[in-house]
Amino acid sequence: MMEKFKEWSNPSAELPEDAVDRDTLLTNVMLYWLTATAGSAARMYYESSHIRDWFPTTNSGVPTAVANFAGDTAIRRWAEENNTIVRWTEFDRGGHFAALEALDLLTGDIRQFFSSLR
Repeated sequence: MMEKFKEWSNPSAELPEDAVDRDTLLTNVMLYWLTATAGSAARMYYESSHIRDWFPTTNSGVPTAVANFAGDTAIRRWAEENNTIVRWTEFDRGGHFAALEALDLLTGDIRQFFSSLR
């Protein structure tokens, strides 16, 4: 898991604990370890690498927002094919673990998105 934190965290962070507080990292890893849920949490990644059409192919029409953090790859053209993107935000910090790395940016973006739907 630490390898994933290293590879998927903010690219400007040299070590995982430069992107996410060490106690938070340990707590996160321990939750997976003690509950034996690392395998089920990783299932989506396994399935998506073994199933050709794992991504939805029809658009539900539901307004969708994307928060794309530095170091996390989002392919906008694919997202727009199957989603009704009404908000797309690019951030210069954070990564795949945005809730642990840049909670302030993530919560602000979620709040702005949902307030626009009122």
